[in-house]
Amino acid sequence: SPVVVERDGRFALDYDRPESIGRVRSFFGNVGVLVRAYAYIRTHGPDGLKRVSENAVLNANYLLSRVKHFLPVPQGDRCMHEFVASAQQLKLEKGISAMDLAKRLLDFGYHAPTVYFPLTVPEAMMIEPTETESKETLDQFAEKLFQITGEPADLLHEAPHTTSVSRPDEVQAARKPVMRWSGE
Repeated sequence: SPVVVERDGRFALDYDRPESIGRVRSFFGNVGVLVRAYAYIRTHGPDGLKRVSENAVLNANYLLSRVKHFLPVPQGDRCMHEFVASAQQLKLEKGISAMDLAKRLLDFGYHAPTVYFPLTVPEAMMIEPTETESKETLDQFAEKLFQITGEPADLLHEAPHTTSVSRPDEVQAARKPVMRWSGE
């Protein structure tokens, strides 16, 4: 992909970028994602898509009903396919942040929820169970999250403990992303 450079007082496109990943073309979208989405739609069919959509809402509401007893849920008792819980009380009382909870969940094999979004909820954790999770899996997640809220803050500040990378400097990563492997 070219970079705009100034040459003799004029601007030009410089295509000589040997370390670039090359031109990125997105006018067809991400074909792999489109194929998987198409396969998912074809596999489930119209009735199946309706069922999994209903399950997504059911799963999120069930999990919300479990989590609201130990993490406040500002939006109330019902949701669509996701809900936002707040770790603000934990932060004030124990020094445990939403990020601490999310990182600790990784130690138990759970995908970390989106944290700090929406910005209107302090210490937000957006929890979105998938439409295919069983009640048992949702119960296990809720129990593990509850267990984590009772763990010592020092343990959570250092989480995750079982991943190859613990806590990268996220501000640095956003400001100066490393887009290729350097061997260091």
